[in-house]
Amino acid sequence: MRAMKAGAKTEGLSLDTLAVHAGQPPDPTSGAVMTPIVLSSTFAQRAPGEHQGFEYGRSGNPTRRALEACVAALEGGRHGFAFSSGLGAETTLLTLLRTGDHVLCGDDVYGGTFRLLDKVLAPLGISSSFVDLSDLGRVRDAFRPNTRMVWLETPTNPLLKIFDIGALASLARDRGALVVVDNTFATPVLQSPLALGATAVVHSTTKYLNGHSDVIGGAVVTSDAELAERIGFQQNAIGAVPSPFDCYLVLRGIKTLGLRVRQASYTAAMIADKLSRHPQVERVIYPGLKSHPGHALATQQMTGYGGMISFVVKGGLPHASAFLSALEIFSCAESLGGVESLAEHPAIMTHASIPEAQRRALGIDDGLVRLSIGVEAADDLWTDVERALKRAAG
Repeated sequence: MRAMKAGAKTEGLSLDTLAVHAGQPPDPTSGAVMTPIVLSSTFAQRAPGEHQGFEYGRSGNPTRRALEACVAALEGGRHGFAFSSGLGAETTLLTLLRTGDHVLCGDDVYGGTFRLLDKVLAPLGISSSFVDLSDLGRVRDAFRPNTRMVWLETPTNPLLKIFDIGALASLARDRGALVVVDNTFATPVLQSPLALGATAVVHSTTKYLNGHSDVIGGAVVTSDAELAERIGFQQNAIGAVPSPFDCYLVLRGIKTLGLRVRQASYTAAMIADKLSRHPQVERVIYPGLKSHPGHALATQQMTGYGGMISFVVKGGLPHASAFLSALEIFSCAESLGGVESLAEHPAIMTHASIPEAQRRALGIDDGLVRLSIGVEAADDLWTDVERALKRAAG
């Protein structure tokens, strides 16, 4: 195809094409096909109040605008907003709530999100309930007259639960609540929450969208014009915005998003299957396995099952720790979604901020390990896992 011009229509284009071109026409000044990194903190005006779309770096930046347009296009939304971190995106979105409001949140959620709701917003008078959103009866009972927002991840972190976005969106609409879906694990490659009825989508762009473990960022996408106006105001007022260079890095990573996610999903499915038959593994959690309670819903709601696997090593913490220490290709590290494969211990690492009793009730026990599958050769990754399990067993 010819280079996509500014203002070109994106309807009908595939995600892989949008990932390369959406929001990124060749630079009109030089013809550069890669979006320039505009580092200026301020922008000249023809006369007072007569600017060319940009005034001050916190309020807007050409490189950031390109990223926001690209992420919005990938999610099928009209309005995109980029932030300096995933939690920066979440915090900005949650500041739309007021004292006395209530958030209905999934019971299995990223530890940073739990900390934000439970430790930061609760003292400000914004309460939260953490509920298994796969039980629609419990969801109905958990709604309150002051419930203003339903917050969910699907697949969840780290137990990979699958929640019915369409059903939850319908329940929320009937009660006047917004539905926010954290689409970090699935990515727009595998799932389209806005098309299923969500009000807004949030991302840690640190993860799959960037894909190279070299930037921290976040994003929010919506098609609701009124909500977008409020988010835009909060984004400028709070100021949790990314640098132009960070925006460039995420744009660069997005260009290979489809390739990376499909490769990771293919390898994850193979490793999950082998783990499910391994004698040193107590339980495997992967939506692509028929044994997963959300398998049918995932098949209906997603176009693939993703690159994340959780499993329980027999013998608890000593064996799980030994397994993580014995890995050679996988790095024992927090985060996910990069080209490199990572392994971590949720109870000690990413979800340590969740009280122990709550972790155990959810099933985040001491033997649970979470894998983020990268783009290395599938056979090499399985050999590494199998070897580490053998060493952990002694």
